[in-house]
Amino acid sequence: MEQEQTRVQAAIHDHIDRYPGLKQDQDLLRSIPAVGDKTAQRLLAVLHSHDFTSADPVTAFLGLVPVECPSGSSLHRRPCRSKAGAPRVRAALYMAAVVATRHNSHIRMLYQRLLVRGKAKMAALGAAMRKLVQLAFGVLKHQQPYHSEWGPAH
Repeated sequence: MEQEQTRVQAAIHDHIDRYPGLKQDQDLLRSIPAVGDKTAQRLLAVLHSHDFTSADPVTAFLGLVPVECPSGSSLHRRPCRSKAGAPRVRAALYMAAVVATRHNSHIRMLYQRLLVRGKAKMAALGAAMRKLVQLAFGVLKHQQPYHSEWGPAH
């Protein structure tokens, strides 16, 4: 099983290296603090497989948007993430968001602001995951590496 995993990972690296556009996009994604090889590869797969016009459809596709429960006995329940889309991409984004709350100034400010407002840690991490996707989309859309001085997180 480990040999097969190594073979598949090598095939992914070879594929990305074979196409200069993919290699450049991977390097742009890796310019975001907390985005490593595996997260960049999974984001590349998602962002290149569909024709997304903005970051909002990407976050919805990945299941990172809050969903209200407007009917029945759950009328007053707190919103939760939709969890639609690929769970492996969300898992990679979760780990990247945990790292980003420590090493990425935009995401750290967002995370701390939400905690001060009384949000649960998991809800704040969900917002951090969403922000990572938005940053990734912006980096690829503008073909510019991430800059920490881009302005405050919203």
